[in-house]
Amino acid sequence: MSALGIVETKGFVGALEAANAMLKAGNVELVGKEAIGGGYVAVVVKGESPAVKHAVEAGAIAAQRAGELISAHTLENPHEHLYRLLSKV
Repeated sequence: MSALGIVETKGFVGALEAANAMLKAGNVELVGKEAIGGGYVAVVVKGESPAVKHAVEAGAIAAQRAGELISAHTLENPHEHLYRLLSKV
């Protein structure tokens, strides 16, 4: 089953650390980053559900160490049209 993983931070450095940890943690692909405004940045990965869950956990820990973690979430079996909301697929 496929999944999307999202880690949202306040600040770019935390987002960069989260992305690095997520990519190192498992077999996931970087979908992109979303600059939300007000310093909030979300990093999105995709892959098989267990790998994405593990990657999001690792990303959340890394984001907390480097900055401010706002949210971390795994979205199981996303609808195919959901990818249209993201900058890069």
